[in-house]
Amino acid sequence: MPKFVYDFTEGNKDLKDLLGGKGANLAEMTNLGLPVPPGFTITTESCRHYLEHGTLPEGLAGEVDAHLAGLEAAMGKRLGQPDDPLLVSVRSGAKFSMPGMMETVLNIGLNDASVHGLAAQAGDERFAWDSYRRLIQMFGKTVLDIDGELFEDAIEAAKAARGVADDGGLDAADFRALVARFKEIVRERTGRDFPTDPREQMDLATKAVFDSWNADRAVLYRRQERIPVDLGTAVNVCAMVFGNLGMDSGTGVAFTRDPASGQQGVYGDYLQNAQGEDVVAGIRNVVALTDLERIDKDSYDRLLQIMETLENHYLDMCDIEFTIERGRLWMLQTRVGKRTAAAAFRIACQLLDQGLIGADEAVDRVTGGQLAQLMFPRFDASRLDGVQRLGKGMNASPGAAVGKVVFTSPRAVELAARGEHVILVRRETNPDDLSGMVAAQGVLTSRGGKTSHAAVVARGMGKTCVCGAEELDVDVKAGRFTAPGGVVVEEGEVISIDGSSGEVFLGEVPVEDSPVVRYFEGELAPADGGELVQAVHRLMAHADSRARLAVRANADNADDAARARRFGARGIGLCRTEHMFLGDRRQLVEKLILAEDDDERQAALDALAPLQRQDFEGIFAAMDGTPVTIRLIDPPLHEFLPDLTELSVKVALAGDGAEPQDRRLLEAVHRLHEQNPMLGLRGVRLGLVIPGLFSMQVRAIAEAAAARYAAGGDPRPEIMIPLVGAVQELEAVREDALAVLERVREDTGIDVPALIGTMIELPRAALTAGQIAEAAEFFSFGTNDLTQTTWGFSRDDVEAAFFSRYLELGIFGASPFETLDREGVGRLIRIAVQEGRATRPGIKLGICGEHGGDPDSVHFCHEVGLDYVSCSPFRVPIARLEAGRAAIESAGSDSR
Repeated sequence: MPKFVYDFTEGNKDLKDLLGGKGANLAEMTNLGLPVPPGFTITTESCRHYLEHGTLPEGLAGEVDAHLAGLEAAMGKRLGQPDDPLLVSVRSGAKFSMPGMMETVLNIGLNDASVHGLAAQAGDERFAWDSYRRLIQMFGKTVLDIDGELFEDAIEAAKAARGVADDGGLDAADFRALVARFKEIVRERTGRDFPTDPREQMDLATKAVFDSWNADRAVLYRRQERIPVDLGTAVNVCAMVFGNLGMDSGTGVAFTRDPASGQQGVYGDYLQNAQGEDVVAGIRNVVALTDLERIDKDSYDRLLQIMETLENHYLDMCDIEFTIERGRLWMLQTRVGKRTAAAAFRIACQLLDQGLIGADEAVDRVTGGQLAQLMFPRFDASRLDGVQRLGKGMNASPGAAVGKVVFTSPRAVELAARGEHVILVRRETNPDDLSGMVAAQGVLTSRGGKTSHAAVVARGMGKTCVCGAEELDVDVKAGRFTAPGGVVVEEGEVISIDGSSGEVFLGEVPVEDSPVVRYFEGELAPADGGELVQAVHRLMAHADSRARLAVRANADNADDAARARRFGARGIGLCRTEHMFLGDRRQLVEKLILAEDDDERQAALDALAPLQRQDFEGIFAAMDGTPVTIRLIDPPLHEFLPDLTELSVKVALAGDGAEPQDRRLLEAVHRLHEQNPMLGLRGVRLGLVIPGLFSMQVRAIAEAAAARYAAGGDPRPEIMIPLVGAVQELEAVREDALAVLERVREDTGIDVPALIGTMIELPRAALTAGQIAEAAEFFSFGTNDLTQTTWGFSRDDVEAAFFSRYLELGIFGASPFETLDREGVGRLIRIAVQEGRATRPGIKLGICGEHGGDPDSVHFCHEVGLDYVSCSPFRVPIARLEAGRAAIESAGSDSR
């Protein structure tokens, strides 16, 4: 039979899975000889059994009896003993810290008899009745599910009757009366008397803590923090110590370093004559922890010694809860403290310098998510007073942006060219808005979610974005949007959007630049950037030295490529050529689509070729000496044509006077219209159906590479064929591509090797990867489309429709478009990696979806043995850090 209860003397800090974080650390402090009140922990295994079966596991009651007897013997008193009662606290404690999300009950063991014994032993009748009312209040709210406001209202009435402002003004008689009133509330709300049997109190409190694992707030917190739902919580039963026995008693919280900045020193709060919940509730003003030196120097000095002991033992910043009972210090909890992103980087380097941890551990103490927080500009929170909030949407891409409202991309480009800052406001964006998004400081949409076009592109550019602000009624034609309360914002008015919180403000909210981004851009030397930038530089350098995965960037032009290289990219993993066909070049694509014979089609291709070549030359120059993977045109051609509805209306209104070009365009739009374009005529299918399209692109790539080589450069092109589902498709395109490369070699006299591979974005491609590898020199997993085709989702349609519900139900732990679905999509990748390498051992393998910059997904890519990840330029440093962490955590192992 498993063991369900552990004394604090039996556990240790490595048993968090079984004892929870609080129980494991209480045991560890006990082992260290620190002053911890005696007690025991009921395991998480007991909780899981209770939640699954609705009953406590067999044998638990007997173990609790035995450990309670041991606790009573150690304390020399029995639970609820009338003349000298042992009182205990019942506290939750999961493996991962979930502060305030689950339940605690203090002073268990008090009843109408033992309250008098407590008063006699303490020599303080007020303290005893105050403790009794606290028990009924906490028990009623936590265990009996009574509205806590009923108890608070009774306290307020007592203070009003006494004419005092806080609980400190109430005397013993007042608390005795409150106990009577609280009992009435329990009886009125539950139909039963408050339980006075001490063991019944403890058992009911234990079940309540177990039940609190599935409380709404706990479920939400786990979802936000991605904590597994099946861990359960432990229950810690601990002898009570009292900070509310007088002015020589108190309670407090201490940090061994500043959790906000990481600076070393004494940080925390202290409250005299109080219990722990008084500090949390904020009902009385605390003093700085340093004031304890004046109040109780002996306890203060002992606390500093313990803080040093704990930090040296845990080798990290510690968060400590303590109580002083009549001059005696007791430790109630410790844990590795939560901290800001800036503090995380500083503390890691401080501990490294102190010799407490090594460089590998220092890198593992920080995360890509924390680095991302340091890279985005932010509003100055201290200057938000008086700023009008217009609404809130999804925090799609972090950062802070301020600018004039514009509703069209051309207008955004026009104003930005004059040096003005603008915010592009749309119902939703589409590929045509790319120029406006580039020109704008930020993007605001009233529709869409975190994986909508606006969100994905904005994140890729490191652009602040708020999506799905449904409170805002955007009228693009009228050039205005309306916020709740009838507030109308016209084009040209200034707004501020916060991509970290999703909030939208009227007017200009001041922002501060991120010195970390300036460092990555090369504008700020580490020596000039202060402690934070130096810490980032130091940890990034070590992460790079440990990483096996290379990090490339998704970049479609020379400027993005150059920025990616500054940010540390070691090549381009995805250059999307369709982005080169927008703007003024769109008319050339229209001519290609409308071509009625081979001559017209070739003329259109000939016009596009030099423009493509020019684009590639710039990218090769920016990424000289590193690989550049260029994806041939992928999206359906209808995306380059006018909107069907708008064009139909235009032609209809013009009647007989409609332009011939418009009529031909309308006919083409109808001809190319598809019910499901994502699965229609796109990718490799385009290259096979439209003669010369892919050949033109391959020639432009080869000629640009030859020109770069002739200029003394070192171009390394990789040609990627999109949406291949069968090896025969790839073989046909590969044969044409090789012929084009040979012709360019003959024409220029320059042989520039170019790898030819494919994008794995269909389940069939993954499942037949062994065959496809016969014709492919590399695979790049396009996980955005692979996720869509594996799940049967249309990303732009489903997120707003039901993703939030799927997250609530636990079907998703996180959106599969944000973090790679390891069980489904991940399994397909594993199969493709294994079969591809079996066919072609030297095949190059990478990933180029949005997941390439997601920390968890980077770790997966390391595990399965990919050679590189590719992500947007802004996320390159994040991927670099995580690539290093993945190698450290796996000790360099992978599946290769």
